[in-house]
Amino acid sequence: MDHSRLSMTLGDAIFTQRAIRRFRPDPVPLADLELIVSAAAKAPNGGNSQIARFLAVNDADLIREFGALYREAWWAKRRDAEGWTGPDDLTEAERAQWASSMRLADEMAAVPCVVFALSVPPNAAGSVLPATQNLMLAARGLGIGSVPTTLHHSVEDRFREMFGIPAEVAFHFAIPLGYPAGSFGPTKRRSSWETTYLNRWDGAVPWAPTTASAVPGS
Repeated sequence: MDHSRLSMTLGDAIFTQRAIRRFRPDPVPLADLELIVSAAAKAPNGGNSQIARFLAVNDADLIREFGALYREAWWAKRRDAEGWTGPDDLTEAERAQWASSMRLADEMAAVPCVVFALSVPPNAAGSVLPATQNLMLAARGLGIGSVPTTLHHSVEDRFREMFGIPAEVAFHFAIPLGYPAGSFGPTKRRSSWETTYLNRWDGAVPWAPTTASAVPGS
């Protein structure tokens, strides 16, 4: 395994990473998959417990079966949160907001690869999240897109049966991987001065603009 293949600068990887929900059908090479999950295994974790586990799936039939389950789970989440049962329940503005997520729900069955982020007891999410971000940054460095997604509790038993996942193993994310049918960043995000405080809650950071300089043209 040649980790020097991850030659993209860290800054480029971080500042151009975005949620990719549309994928070309090209398969993810096994050498790339090995490098991606190896990067995940190098992430910090509590007490070096190394409880994160990754189940990579590239079998088209299994992904097709999972895709149907994912679509059901996606609408179950929307039903619980918004009362939606299908696209006709959304306003035009809501359709625009949720278009890419709805499309992924419809197209998950055709993605080239899915990696499930899991953990063994004590199942501490804090020891899995850094590994997940490592995985997605490594994928970005190889030109492979990704997005972390979740499931709904109503499909969990069928999901576990589908992939033979023991009851004591916790599920955290389903991460589709593939070459983007589109482009990476730059992304539109809130400025760090809007999301970061210094020394106490609401404490302004030194790089926050003054009221005057925040006004366009001032």
